Amino acid sequence: MARIALGIEYDGTDFRGWQTQQPGVRTVQECLEEALSKVANHPVAVVCAGRTDAGVHGTGQVVHFDSDAPREMKSWIMGGNTNLPYDITIRWATPVSEDFHARFSAVSRRYRYVIYNHSRPPALYRNQVTWNHRPLDIEAMRAAATYLEGSHDFTSYRSVHCQAKSPHKTLHSLRLYEHGKVIVLEAHANAFLMHMVRNMAGVLMAVGAGKKPPQWAGEVLAARDRRQAAATAHPYGLYLVEIEYPEEFALPKEPLGPLWLPDQLDTFGSA
Repeated sequence: MARIALGIEYDGTDFRGWQTQQPGVRTVQECLEEALSKVANHPVAVVCAGRTDAGVHGTGQVVHFDSDAPREMKSWIMGGNTNLPYDITIRWATPVSEDFHARFSAVSRRYRYVIYNHSRPPALYRNQVTWNHRPLDIEAMRAAATYLEGSHDFTSYRSVHCQAKSPHKTLHSLRLYEHGKVIVLEAHANAFLMHMVRNMAGVLMAVGAGKKPPQWAGEVLAARDRRQAAATAHPYGLYLVEIEYPEEFALPKEPLGPLWLPDQLDTFGSA
């Protein structure tokens, strides 16, 4: 059996999330496994680096699977994409050692949350961004973000349905970038809790709109009480853009995405 790693991109709009559920519920995992099983000519089960919720997109998702089918890497890519629906794409494929695990070998994850800050909603990108009609003060949002960086108990920023064993995570950086009417929040951490990025986005947008002062983000964190935070932000603007692994696995590097962002934003991941 050979182990193969894939880089996956998907538009989460019409999916009920990543993980396979009951019959009749459309998920990214189910569609991917069906496509790869046709290429392999045997059932294929994939393991992903990070499960995403309904409506959340991925440009840097990583999966692995095992197969004894004698296929070249280009066959997994081209054959997989031929059998995939329009809203999922295999970006790359590479053989990996048996000790590689898409989830447990990862050392960090990176998400981007894209906000369209304009008085009128977008038509073309309505499912790819979160629209906020209130003018947002990005400097206030940046000041609030500093209270969340570091190692903390993120109970206030996770879903009440989160099943993670511990709320303690290390947020390496939480940065905001602005290009015209687009504001991008980029979160880089060792791991994330359920709804953690969307809950941070909700708090930062409340601060940016002038509803709360920047230090409120820290007060919410210290409370360790989800009820003290803002409403969970919509999933539309959230993207899983990168999974980082030790260099020994030599996985391909791709632009972080979402790929339609202006070229000026391509440098985010270099920080």
